[in-house]
Amino acid sequence: MTDLIIRARRIITPDGERSGAVGIHDGVIVAVEPELDGPVFVDLADDEVLLPGLVDTHVHVNDPGRSEWEGFATATRAAAAGGVTTIVDMPLNSVPPTVDVPALDIKKATAFGHTHVDVGFWGGAVPGNLAELPALHAAGVFGFKCFLLHSGVDEFGHLSPGELAAALKTLSDLDALMIVHAEDPDLIEHAPQPHGRAYQDFLTSRPKDAEHRAIATVIDLARRTGARVHVLHLSSAGALPMITAARASGVVITVETCPHYLTLTAEEVPDGATEFKCCPPIREAANQDLLWQGLADGVIDCVVSDHSPCTADLKRFDTGDFGTAWGGIAGLQLGLPAVWTAARKRGVPLTDVVRWMSTAPAELVGLTGKGAIEPGRDADLCVLAPDEEFTVDAENLFHRNAVSAYHGRTLTGVVRRTWLRGREVTGAAPHGKLLER
Repeated sequence: MTDLIIRARRIITPDGERSGAVGIHDGVIVAVEPELDGPVFVDLADDEVLLPGLVDTHVHVNDPGRSEWEGFATATRAAAAGGVTTIVDMPLNSVPPTVDVPALDIKKATAFGHTHVDVGFWGGAVPGNLAELPALHAAGVFGFKCFLLHSGVDEFGHLSPGELAAALKTLSDLDALMIVHAEDPDLIEHAPQPHGRAYQDFLTSRPKDAEHRAIATVIDLARRTGARVHVLHLSSAGALPMITAARASGVVITVETCPHYLTLTAEEVPDGATEFKCCPPIREAANQDLLWQGLADGVIDCVVSDHSPCTADLKRFDTGDFGTAWGGIAGLQLGLPAVWTAARKRGVPLTDVVRWMSTAPAELVGLTGKGAIEPGRDADLCVLAPDEEFTVDAENLFHRNAVSAYHGRTLTGVVRRTWLRGREVTGAAPHGKLLER
C-alpha cells in the first residue's frame, strides 16, 4: 500500500545508484523497486537524482535569546532549500544555553510549530553543570557539547582538562556522546593576537598545533574514561594520523569536517573579507587536499555545516577587522552544492557525498529512521539536479541575515524539491517534528 510513488532514473540507495521507484506510505518508505503501482506518482526529470534528505548535526539556530541572528523558522527553511531534512541544534548562542532541563524545555517551546524540517537538540557540558547531565540525557538530547577554550559567548563556559575528565566519566556511565570544540587555549593565548584586515594574521592566531594538542587531550581522556567522543569541525588534517592511531588502540572517536574547509582556501580569502572568518579557520589548499584524503580513507566520518550565522554588523564589514568580527559561516542551505561542486572536480561520486552528509551523521546520533533510501526509513528525500549551475546571491538565501562566504560563487548542483516524511516542504506551513534520542 502506498500514498505516493516517486520514480527516478537515478536513486542513491545504500547499495549504490539505481533506477526505479520509491513507494511511500504514512511518511515511511515501504518499497524501493524497479517498478511500483500506486495511486499517486511523481516522475523526476532525466537530469534529476533522488537522494535521502541530508542530516546536519551541527547547526546553531541561536533561538531564543539571539533570534535576530537566526531562528527556527528561517534556519529550517534554509535547511529544506538545501536538501537537509533533519538538523540537531547546538546548545549555545541561544539564551539560555541548553545546559539543564528547564533550558531544554524553553528551547523546545520556542521551536514548536516553527520547524520546516525535523529538529533534535544537543545538551551542553559547562563548568558547574555535571549533575545536570544525566537529567538532560534522560530528556532526550543527542549528546553533549563542550569547548576547551572560550566559546565566544560568556554564558557557555569552557571545560578545563579536569572538568572534561569528570564529564567524560559521567557520560561513559550513561553511554552518551561528547562532542568537542577542540582547540588548546594556552597555545591560542600565546599565539599572535588577531587584528586588522589581513586574513593571514587571523590564520596565524589559530595555529594548527592548537587543534592537534586539544585533540590529543580528548583522545587521552577518552581512553582513560571509556567515553565516546566526537571531534567537531576538524580544519587541520595534521590531526588525522593521531585519530587513526587512537581508533586502532580502541578509543571510540569520530570526526567531522565542514563544507567550508573542503571548498574554500586561505589563499583565496581577500583581506577584510570577514564573512570567511570561522574558528577553527579555513586553512591552505594543501591542507584541504589532505582533508579530502581523510574522507576517502574513512578517517573523517561526516560533513556537516557548522551553520553559525550572526547579524551583518557583527561581521564588522565597516572595518574588515578579523580580530573583532564574529567567527562563523552561515552555510546551511549551500552545503550540498558546495561539497558536490568540489567533489565532482575530484572525481568523487555522489554516493560518497550522500554517505558523508546523510548516512554518517544519522548514524552518529542514532537516528535509525534517517539517512538512507530503503524500506523502514522516513521518507525524507531531496531532488538534486547535479549538473545545473547557479551563482550564489546571499539576498536569496533563506537564513535570516544576508551574509554568506559563498556569495558570488558559481556552484553546481541545484536542490529542486524536498520531502519530509512524504510531504513536500514548500515553506508555506511548517510540519517538522521535534526529535528525541
